[in-house]
Amino acid sequence: MQKTNRNIAAKFANGETVFSVEFFPPKTEEGARQILRTANKLRSVSPDYVSITYGAGGSTRERTIEYGELLREIFNFEVLPHLTCFGHSKDEILAMLKRFDASGFRNVMALRGDPPKGESVFVPHPDGFAHASDLIAFTRKNFPNFGIGCAGYPEKHPESATLDEDIANLKKKIDAGADFIVTQLFFDNSHFFKFVEKCRACGIDNPIIAGLLPALSYKQVLNFKAMCSTDIPLQLLQKLEKSDEQDGAKIGLEWAHGQIDELKKSKVAGIHLYILNRAESALELAKVIRQ
Repeated sequence: MQKTNRNIAAKFANGETVFSVEFFPPKTEEGARQILRTANKLRSVSPDYVSITYGAGGSTRERTIEYGELLREIFNFEVLPHLTCFGHSKDEILAMLKRFDASGFRNVMALRGDPPKGESVFVPHPDGFAHASDLIAFTRKNFPNFGIGCAGYPEKHPESATLDEDIANLKKKIDAGADFIVTQLFFDNSHFFKFVEKCRACGIDNPIIAGLLPALSYKQVLNFKAMCSTDIPLQLLQKLEKSDEQDGAKIGLEWAHGQIDELKKSKVAGIHLYILNRAESALELAKVIRQ
């Protein structure tokens, strides 16, 4: 019998820190084994939900559904599948939402999406949506009972001129029907606290989930800095620069541990770990989140 997910938005009602992790659909046989091994290990820490990404231009959409179903059916996770505007007409998006619904999903992470690798400018489908807020409004209209997540950027989206402009765009997503916000990864909590303060000041009262990535190496964080314009604290950067691969993972884990301690003291609504389909850091950090 097919299982059906519940609306994730309800998980924020009791005031406890919601714990979640993100998977990405595998592209190889070894990647498939890896995601299943990781999911099996994570059963022991019982994430409140797991998300699964949607490739640029919908390049992994079939695997998003396939592995989303496996994560739910085999491991009994609540699943939040991603859906993006890029490359899709309104009819294609409606068809995907219907497939989510038929597969038992009752939540969606609604994103504008990024262009495929090698392209730098977002060009919407001629019969599609240009903004995540449009996708959210469309989803809310057609599937009013879905839980809808949207993205937030504590250090602003790279295409926004200012943080205030970016938060004004975020408010459009909330007004269109998004239930909760999951942030882009950050390594300096001060950016998150400033972001939350500005959100509250402009009338955004929805749960804001802090997105964290336990760093693995000096090279990795530099790549994220280049891709996302993420601020890397000098102390973390210097420690990673002097470390080898094994020590780098330990340093990243300790840094994330400190972030979580501070975030929990601030009564953060949720913590979302970008785990890159790896279990080790998530298992350790889950203990801190669940304390």
